[in-house]
Amino acid sequence: MNPSASGWIDKFGSLVKNHVSAYTTFGDLYETLKKVGFVYGINTGYPNFILPEHEFSEDEKAKVNLVTALYFTFRIETGQTDFNLFLEKIFLFYETLEVNKVSFLGKLFSGNKTSTKLEKILESRVYLEDNIISKTFNSFITNSLLYIDVLLFRKYLLKAKGIKKHAQKLEYLSINITYHALNSKEKNRKDEKLAQLLASSLTFISSDTQKFDDSYREHLLANDDEWENKYLLDLACLTVWEDHTLQPVESEFIHEIGKDLKLDEKTVQDSLSYVTYFITAHKETIPFLQEHNMAVQFYDSMSKLVNRLILRNRKRLHKELSESAELVSLLSKSTIKDLTKEEKKKVQSQLLDIFKSIPSLAIFLLPGGAILLPIFIKLIPKLLPSAFDENRVENEG
Repeated sequence: MNPSASGWIDKFGSLVKNHVSAYTTFGDLYETLKKVGFVYGINTGYPNFILPEHEFSEDEKAKVNLVTALYFTFRIETGQTDFNLFLEKIFLFYETLEVNKVSFLGKLFSGNKTSTKLEKILESRVYLEDNIISKTFNSFITNSLLYIDVLLFRKYLLKAKGIKKHAQKLEYLSINITYHALNSKEKNRKDEKLAQLLASSLTFISSDTQKFDDSYREHLLANDDEWENKYLLDLACLTVWEDHTLQPVESEFIHEIGKDLKLDEKTVQDSLSYVTYFITAHKETIPFLQEHNMAVQFYDSMSKLVNRLILRNRKRLHKELSESAELVSLLSKSTIKDLTKEEKKKVQSQLLDIFKSIPSLAIFLLPGGAILLPIFIKLIPKLLPSAFDENRVENEG
């Protein structure tokens, strides 16, 4: 399964049909989604019945976790397992929320199948930016509040009225809880990153228009949905625990929030304990906890993107390279010595011709795409070693 290639939702449907009983209650599903980080907006894993074709990136994990969460919410709340019915339901749900507007380019490539159109919608929900180039400049590339979609879909299936207004309410509560949680502690740069990520993940409201006062507590007291309240508590715990400490004022804040949400002391303690475990287990990979030099962070982000593009198009790239002996020779030479200015121009020109024939590599043709070429030239001999075996090129040519 490749969440970055078209047809991945249909592939998910073929896989999940043998695992429709994987989660029998919403509580089971919630705990699993917390374990893989989806609830926290930090995707570190995915369901064990998924068979990846390559190592998933965080945004791909987010896609898989989102469709898993939505499907099993549908399965649990309706008792239905029909995947096509699920696709229709989820498409109508996003239509109700008015977030099913696919861009003009997306419409050109999406076709008429519900699953194909849904791929575009889910992609728009996962990514904070529409432009893939701008995403590489941003270490935070996935929507950290995606779990709200799941809570809203559950409400939708239960025939709740005013779904879009409820979406605004959940985002309002989420951003206020995290804002006040951050203000209950001594802030640092990591807190600022987390706050920026959460604010940029808002869909139905704007953080610029929010009044961050204590009036949100009245809305907490009036909210009586158990799973929404547990999510809001977990979000608060994540916010105060990201620096691995819990000061008295922070502890008081969390316990007061727990009371407002009508959750017992054990639930509050369990939430704190689990977020402690989660952050400790994944602290080396959680983006907003990293303090990389900006240049290093930029290069790492670029390298990961190019690496993925090469691996996902390796068969086509291998074929195209095998038909250009001169390009292979120059790329091979570049691994052991610097190319001359003229040789670099030749490499760039021939690579751009190849990129024109492979749609998913069109990123290199966009304004600013040229900055990725040196990384591509450096990585491709390592990732496609067989393409640089002269005998193999001759045989396949």
